[in-house]
Amino acid sequence: MRLAKQILLLFLAAAVFICFNGGIYALFTRRCAANFETRYIEPERYLPFDENAKLYRTESELELSGDIPIIDGAAALLPVYSAIVDSVYPKSAVDFENGAYTAESKILFTDTLKAYKGVVDGTRDIILCAAPSQQQMLYAEQQNVDLVFVPIGYEAFVFFVNENNPVDNLTTEQIRAIYAGDITNWSEVGGASRPINPLDRIEGSGSQTVMLNFMQGREIKKNPLGIFGGAIGFSFRFYLENMVAKDGIKLLSVNGIEPTEENIANGSYPIIYNFYAVYRKDNQNENIQKLIDFMLSPEGQKIIDENGYTPIVK
Repeated sequence: MRLAKQILLLFLAAAVFICFNGGIYALFTRRCAANFETRYIEPERYLPFDENAKLYRTESELELSGDIPIIDGAAALLPVYSAIVDSVYPKSAVDFENGAYTAESKILFTDTLKAYKGVVDGTRDIILCAAPSQQQMLYAEQQNVDLVFVPIGYEAFVFFVNENNPVDNLTTEQIRAIYAGDITNWSEVGGASRPINPLDRIEGSGSQTVMLNFMQGREIKKNPLGIFGGAIGFSFRFYLENMVAKDGIKLLSVNGIEPTEENIANGSYPIIYNFYAVYRKDNQNENIQKLIDFMLSPEGQKIIDENGYTPIVK
């Protein structure tokens, strides 16, 4: 009888815990997630050699043959490297079945973490990504691998909030202070009296690495009361606006400058980062240099421009 009572008490305690956490999720966390989650990207939307794909295509005199490089990259850059494949790879290099690229395909679609590991391990020949994290560089050093980084374009790093948040602009220092835990309430930056919930990303992802660089050595700290308030998140502009577009959010101006294409191109928007074509220095595949040359050619830079990013060669 005593054992049965103990089991019942444990069951009731667990039920109360589940209900409490469910209530917190329904009232607060889900509201933030609804505004800031990134939905899964369907790679078939950017499938090379598919006339319905959302890609800018260009005619090119370059047609790769022989040892076709395996290419992968950040999710945010899928339209760029898919369009490059469409322009210079043979159609037979693309093998796509049941919503995913197969192991035989020369174009893959994973993410920044797997792409960097793959290029170090030699399972990818070339990847398109933002700069690597410290851990990714350390892994390359541990494997005695030298990586080559060729800047091929750049993009704005943006911050966003719920569309009903009255705050439209933050300074770079205010953003750093928010993520460092020094500013914890929206009223401190001209908003309502509500806690700030600074959202971050998985370690090693391209956007998280850029955010850590942006913080200039300051540690990112969670606001324990943040789930009861309004969130702020970060991403790359094109990825957020075009690939995982979500209703109910707005991009913030930074230092009074909006992250428009014009302000990115003229350099007035203050948070802009390069993205790179990355490959192993010891990779002897002659097609890698041909790919790099194409990416930096007028045709390749046009692909970067027309697929939503800013070319590095004007």
